[in-house]
Amino acid sequence: MSIQIELADDEALVLFELLSSGKLDNDIEAPERNALWVLESLLEKQLVAPFSKNYSELLEQARSSLLARYGA
Repeated sequence: MSIQIELADDEALVLFELLSSGKLDNDIEAPERNALWVLESLLEKQLVAPFSKNYSELLEQARSSLLARYGA
């Protein structure tokens, strides 16, 4: 079984940053960590922003966009 999930570009970028930062690695057990690694890998295959010279700026714009859309 597989599922499809659609994310806006800003949502995907912020989620990728969280997953790739390693901040969650110590707080979760191995099965959940492995599932998040798969998600991170899938996002990495789709996103080009993390490899841009202005990644920090793009990430900040994505974070601001999510705050504007959903609030704090």
